Amino acid sequence: MTPSPLAGGPTGPHALRPLLDTVLEALHTGAKERGGPFPAGGPDTQAARVQAALGDVLPAHGTGDHEALRTLVHTMAAGAADPAEPLCAAHLHCPPLAVATAADLAASTLNPSLDSWDQAPAASALEHLLTRALAAEFYDTPHPDALVTTGGTEANQLALLLARERHGPHLTVLHGAAAHHSIPRAAWLLGLPPAIALPTPTGTLAPTDLAQALATTPGPVLVTATAGTTDAGLIDPLHAIADLCDHYGADLHIDAAYGGLLTLSPRHRHKLAGLDRAHSITVDLHKLGWQPVAAGLLTVPDTALLAPLAHQADYLNATDDTEAGLPDLLGRSLRTTRRPDAFKIAATLRSLGRDGLAQLIDHTCDLADHLARLLDAHPRFELHSAPTISTVLFRPTDADDTQVAALRRTLLHEGRAVLGRTHTAGRLWLKATLLNPHTTAGDLDTLIALLEGSTHR
Repeated sequence: MTPSPLAGGPTGPHALRPLLDTVLEALHTGAKERGGPFPAGGPDTQAARVQAALGDVLPAHGTGDHEALRTLVHTMAAGAADPAEPLCAAHLHCPPLAVATAADLAASTLNPSLDSWDQAPAASALEHLLTRALAAEFYDTPHPDALVTTGGTEANQLALLLARERHGPHLTVLHGAAAHHSIPRAAWLLGLPPAIALPTPTGTLAPTDLAQALATTPGPVLVTATAGTTDAGLIDPLHAIADLCDHYGADLHIDAAYGGLLTLSPRHRHKLAGLDRAHSITVDLHKLGWQPVAAGLLTVPDTALLAPLAHQADYLNATDDTEAGLPDLLGRSLRTTRRPDAFKIAATLRSLGRDGLAQLIDHTCDLADHLARLLDAHPRFELHSAPTISTVLFRPTDADDTQVAALRRTLLHEGRAVLGRTHTAGRLWLKATLLNPHTTAGDLDTLIALLEGSTHR
């Protein structure tokens, strides 16, 4: 029996090329069958389709590479929520750039693991350069640094871990009620006292409420602010929060998973004023950076702040190897086996450059502004507020919460549009999170017309 070909090595490209043709064709046919942003029919219909296509998960005899890929890729594409479709706009779930996806294929082919230098010589050097260059976008300090993470959740957990190692297990975490759920979850995971959520009736953390909490909470304290809330894309008043942290001797972490990349836009970076005053910052490039999942960062102003993560395992970073100059990678993550996610980011930065990424960010924010104006001017819709980044909250005029929820589910069931939902200001709102830089004004007109028709059936 001839063994299945490998992706790497001198024969790898020849083995991959025909398989890629099969994958690309199946992606095309699957998307054509889906015919829109979301598969119609609901959960039971999709489960049945997948079951029918998959059959026996572990058959006695294989069907071969091409059949397996043709069948399963087609099924996945036909049943996908495709963020590259303009009317798929529910979550902080971006359509990845083609260049980043192609780079990710190369990384998967070579399969380096960044837990020891001898598994990833070039990839570890590239990550070293990339993390320090990106950290310098957020901190004007001599030795800024960043860790590559699986996303905001892991980055926030690392931030709280580092704060706990600085201050001990009695660290109290204060955060706004609109903060990402990973903040209180990380406090629980790390054995810290329960995190304290401060009310955010306007959607952002009010300095007056924070000042009162800091004055009455025994130290040590870590305040977590947010630059781009998940529900509405709002940004906390960062300078005012940093001033209070300085006054009360509290540490500050800022979760900028959503909004952090605004720093690359000359038009929008003013919204992040005060970001550089944080002890650590979470940033996701699989949001406004258009990377395939996963592509997160935890940035710090000085690489020395990462020292508590140092770890030694003789088979990966033996002391004599480290003393001989082999890079020690175990302190760069809590994970052991780790993909070179920095590679696709580096390829994207080289391809687009600073100005190219800024254009994508600006266009995406402009689309959100345009949609907000359309909704605000429309008599059948109510706009919550002007967008801060690219999230637009709205609801049909005179609809109750039950009708709003039902409208969203109807659009999902029919596969016509994917919108999110969130409770704020005491009511349920539909949420359009625009992250597709190829969306046009015409697409937004289509969305409005679809919603208008669906609300008056």
